[in-house]
Amino acid sequence: MQKVLNLLFSAVCCLFFCSCQSQKEEGVKKIDKATVKSDVIGKDVQFIDVRTPKEYLNGHIDDAVNMNVNDPGFKDQILQLDKEQPVYLYCKMGGRSNRAAQLLQEMGFQTIYDYSGGYKDWVKPEK
Repeated sequence: MQKVLNLLFSAVCCLFFCSCQSQKEEGVKKIDKATVKSDVIGKDVQFIDVRTPKEYLNGHIDDAVNMNVNDPGFKDQILQLDKEQPVYLYCKMGGRSNRAAQLLQEMGFQTIYDYSGGYKDWVKPEK
């Protein structure tokens, strides 16, 4: 009986561990400036600036595409993206990109990276 319980316990632990691992690989992940520099800049990725067009024109990161999260057509715009490929988002400080990330997740996007420091962090001089 003890062997059966040990085996059952091991199986439950294994299932729990595996299910947690798959959840970590999908969904919204917060990233920092160093990750943007290493994984986004100069790479062929879906990099979205969710600020207003005016903010975007006053400066943006690398070759990010502007899709204003406050625009009524935002959902239509993001449907042009590949749901199977990672999407990198940023705004000014992290609030709008967080909201955009939640929308993308609800719409079935698999892997979403949110640069929570945003443009304000990007232009801040490094120490």
